[in-house]
Amino acid sequence: MAHWKTLGRRGVAPVARWLVDAGVTPNMLTVAGFLLNLAVAGVLAAGHPTLAGALFLVVNVLDVLDGAVARLGGRASAFGAFLDSTLDRYAEAAVYLGLVVWAMPRGETGLVVLSYLALVGSLMVSYTRARAEGLGYHGEVGLLQRPERVILLGLALILHPWALTPALVAIAALTTVTTAQRVLHVWKQARPASDP
Repeated sequence: MAHWKTLGRRGVAPVARWLVDAGVTPNMLTVAGFLLNLAVAGVLAAGHPTLAGALFLVVNVLDVLDGAVARLGGRASAFGAFLDSTLDRYAEAAVYLGLVVWAMPRGETGLVVLSYLALVGSLMVSYTRARAEGLGYHGEVGLLQRPERVILLGLALILHPWALTPALVAIAALTTVTTAQRVLHVWKQARPASDP
């Protein structure tokens, strides 16, 4: 996770600096990223998975840019972080809904079920971190966090049809593993406090 974040921050730093100088705020980028993900979901629902995958990867660069603009512009805030996390969940759900809308008329029940499982797993990864941090624990651990999920799903859509089902199986399975890793991580932190 730290590796992806470091690479992402270095790659977008010049663009982030230009956006700061142009007066663009982090929240503007957060909302723009959300709206563009809705557009990606629409492209996917309309039956264009390869285009949707390419757009999904490009659009989600904004998820790195908003944080970079916040740091470089000195505009990081608790509300900005909250808004970013909230809209990220809606964006992720919208893209999976687009996948379901596309798969259902084609009779691809397996894709519908896997999309549901992948979405639930993704939401649980985010929930366990948020709940842990709300209780004062560190919760950002595990195999498949948001950057990895974005890359895996985007590439799978581009490489459809042969890559999509295995990728959704991987997302569903690895988000479950990641959730378990976070539960265990928080348990280890909480255990000393509950021991006599």
